[in-house]
Amino acid sequence: MIDPKLLRDDPELIVESLRRRGSDLDLDALIELDASHRAALRESEELRASQNEAGKKIASLDGDAKQTAIEEVSGLAAAQKDAAGRADELAAGFRTAFLEVPNLVDPSAADGFTEEDGVEIKRIGDAATEGADHASLGEALDIIDTARASKVSGSRFGYLKGKGALLELSLVRWAMDNLSEAGFTPMIPPVLVREHALEGTGFFPEAREQVYDIPKDELFLVGTSEVSMAAYHGDEILDGDDLPVRYAGFSTCFRREAGTYGKDTAGIFRVHQFDKVEMFVFIEPEDSVEEHDRLLEVEESLVRQLDVPYRVVNVAAGDLGASAAKKYDIEAWFPGEQNYREITSCSNTTDFQARRLKIRARGEKGNRIVHTLNGTACAVGRTILAILENHQQPDGSVVIPEALRPYTGFDSIEP
Repeated sequence: MIDPKLLRDDPELIVESLRRRGSDLDLDALIELDASHRAALRESEELRASQNEAGKKIASLDGDAKQTAIEEVSGLAAAQKDAAGRADELAAGFRTAFLEVPNLVDPSAADGFTEEDGVEIKRIGDAATEGADHASLGEALDIIDTARASKVSGSRFGYLKGKGALLELSLVRWAMDNLSEAGFTPMIPPVLVREHALEGTGFFPEAREQVYDIPKDELFLVGTSEVSMAAYHGDEILDGDDLPVRYAGFSTCFRREAGTYGKDTAGIFRVHQFDKVEMFVFIEPEDSVEEHDRLLEVEESLVRQLDVPYRVVNVAAGDLGASAAKKYDIEAWFPGEQNYREITSCSNTTDFQARRLKIRARGEKGNRIVHTLNGTACAVGRTILAILENHQQPDGSVVIPEALRPYTGFDSIEP
């Protein structure tokens, strides 16, 4: 969450950020709720102070005067209890409402409200003007089976088989090796988390409809290992000298894909279950902007190694998730669609997640809230599709990028 002090000290900053996001959140109601809570809390504290003062005087009284004073203190106690109860109730209401407030949009984020409003920063590689789509390629090569997956699990699932399965495993190890060299600690985090982890990272309440839940165990399946890695240091004070702390998490991810009915139904571009290697960073606030650019450089280096044409997009403010202040997408070229599609993204969430998760760093001037960033190193399924479409050959085979051949053990996939 953002700093609640901004509601009182600089509400116009929040108003402008909400405007850029296209949000209709009622900030005036939130400010009024905050004021009511603080007033009830102040009343409770004043009544407690009066109660304590009266208690001191009682010790020096006798007889009727003492009994009268005791009755007065009893009345103060009841009033104080009532005020404290109202303060607690208002505090809970304020917290619930304040969780709806998204992060402040970075001034350098692109303007606009939709995916199409994102601003292209650069374009790398030669885009092929024709080619088969990944769905037909996967079927012809016998490495993707969505028909049987539909029989077993329903729509938006797929089997990877044969060299397709080996390609996935190769991509994971290749990505992890690259990230290890870049200073990231490999991690395989849990994919089932408690609610506080999703609330702490900003996926709740905004994206709750996208998350699979297991009510019996009060657990949720993550849509990204960002959630597990962010919560890893929850309620901790890190040593400032150890920052930045960089993790690379591999996990299976689960998303309902609510609201995408009829979109990307062919193949396995948009599915309910996929694997991903994710970067996550805890860092000093003044270094997060530079780190965001570094994450983008890491992502670009990986895509370039695969010899896949791509472009980088500065995502529009209205298309940002609740926790992101700024986000870059890398969109690979897909010849079968003659279109660029997102395969990685990286976001600076500033202090939004760390404030919710209570993650601080110890420094010379005391403890302060850290900044967090996340970035997709390799969305494995979509990366496989980009390789298939961009490395397809006239004879129907697909050539494996040189960077992956030491990991796959084969140079091509034949029909």
